[in-house]
Amino acid sequence: MEIVYSCQPMSGAVNEDFVLGTEDFVIVMDGCTSLTESTGCIHDVPWLVRRLGGHLFRALTAEEGVPLRNALADAINSVCADHASTCDLSNPDSPSTTVAIVRRAGGWLDCLVLADSPVVVEMRDGSVATVRDTQNAPLPGNNRDLRNTDAGFWVASTKPEAAAKCVTDRWPLDRLRRVAVLTDGVTRLVERYGWTYEKLMHELDQSGPAALIRTVREAELATERGRFRGKHHDDATAVLCAFQS
Repeated sequence: MEIVYSCQPMSGAVNEDFVLGTEDFVIVMDGCTSLTESTGCIHDVPWLVRRLGGHLFRALTAEEGVPLRNALADAINSVCADHASTCDLSNPDSPSTTVAIVRRAGGWLDCLVLADSPVVVEMRDGSVATVRDTQNAPLPGNNRDLRNTDAGFWVASTKPEAAAKCVTDRWPLDRLRRVAVLTDGVTRLVERYGWTYEKLMHELDQSGPAALIRTVREAELATERGRFRGKHHDDATAVLCAFQS
């Protein structure tokens, strides 16, 4: 599996996205910026994504073929243990993150998505499929009380049971041409600017991840502030995994 990626912060900000890749798996996270300073935690979002990424790496490499949900639950448990003595893990604004994982194992590609960092799969016949978690799409913008509840949406934070809420899928490797793992700083090309995932995959393959993110920035600069809900600019990550024929 050949992997290329670009992970870029929004201008003037600390990058809250995270990428970790090996020859067999890729982890992508998009840390969720808190809307309040009262998080109950002495750590920031970059600390969370780095710590969770490290624990996920250990979980995925310690046991070959471990179910992805189990690996994520173990990693969240480990992060909780890392700061339970210093932080209030019951605070709903505790640092949190999306998670997306793709893993090659035993002739299959396994995918896991928690919150809005999708996986896009291009088959050898040219068709495109997406693995997306749409649980927070219909929710109001101020939805902190709905975080990590069945009435709302789930993210990786202080509740290991969030791993059971992930969207998962798998495909035979011999059907796949390439796979992209993205954060919503890139998928806004589809969600805001009228692209299709087919076009996104074509541009990602032809021009590469960094050029695709430059296209996002150009679209943002040409857009009037306030036109869309959410951040005008965001951290942006695009990972492209290619499979030999």
